[in-house]
Amino acid sequence: MTAFPRRALTLKLLLLMLAGMLAGPVLADEDDAPLKLVATTAMIADVLREIGGERVEVQGLMGPGVDPHLYRQTRHDVTAMTRADAVFWNGLNLEAQLRNFLSRLAERKPVFAVGEAVPVEQRLADEAYPDQPDPHVWMDPGRWLWVVEGIRDALAELAPEHAQEFEARTDAYLAKLEALDGYAAMVLDSVPASSRVLVTAHDAFGYFGDAYEYEVMGIQGFSTESEAGLARIESLVDVLVDRRIGAIFIESSVSDRNVQALVEGAAAEGWTVEIGGELFSDAMGPAATYEGTWLGMFDHNVTLIARALGGEAPTGGRLERLGQEEVSE
Repeated sequence: MTAFPRRALTLKLLLLMLAGMLAGPVLADEDDAPLKLVATTAMIADVLREIGGERVEVQGLMGPGVDPHLYRQTRHDVTAMTRADAVFWNGLNLEAQLRNFLSRLAERKPVFAVGEAVPVEQRLADEAYPDQPDPHVWMDPGRWLWVVEGIRDALAELAPEHAQEFEARTDAYLAKLEALDGYAAMVLDSVPASSRVLVTAHDAFGYFGDAYEYEVMGIQGFSTESEAGLARIESLVDVLVDRRIGAIFIESSVSDRNVQALVEGAAAEGWTVEIGGELFSDAMGPAATYEGTWLGMFDHNVTLIARALGGEAPTGGRLERLGQEEVSE
């Protein structure tokens, strides 16, 4: 269950609302008015604001602590998406409950699945289900770069008269992304090789592990819709005890119940495992905070992981901005 339970609309009601509300994109009266955009996740909304600047007005559907795997649209969401000039979602089966609605909406207005900008050969998948890609592409700056560029191209398509501005803002943003990637590689490399094991509530950090050469183990699979069986928990307890892993992590958008079960299971076997802290996986931090941006969210995760697993990283992160209430340049 998400942190903010919503009452789902039936597909029949959604279709009736679409039929009544959609006569095509609702465009502003003034030629240079900002594009009205809706983004499903906070990560996508943040990049839209970074690249679009004053040329866009962005509404994000999912706030802090919200699980996109389980999220169902509300009446308010339907209204916002049908009145927007364009809608941006991750795709790759992340927003599974929204897929049918967005497919229908795409018949009437621009709808961009930005996660699909990542080349197929760069997508990870479960060996048992190779046709189901891991949707958590924002966990690796190298892959997120493709998403950022895809958003730039989509905005240029929607407002070609501002394409050069979008290009310049993208270049500036990617420079920040590259700098953060360098910081991440440095502090994560300071963790002893034997301790580079990341155990989390669900399998959201596969791209992170692939990028920085960390072994990643999630209690649940790619989607939090999957159930963590007793056998999975018992096997992970064995790993924690046998390999003397000292810290595991909870996630801001996932219940900590299964993580606590690992701690208790290890304790029963005579091994103490600490909660290394709370990571941002499928959601970011509160609005108007550094952690409420993609750059801040990633900085938080990298810094917390490195410090919890025995590496060296400044408590305030790369720019000493972690924990600040207001975003400042």
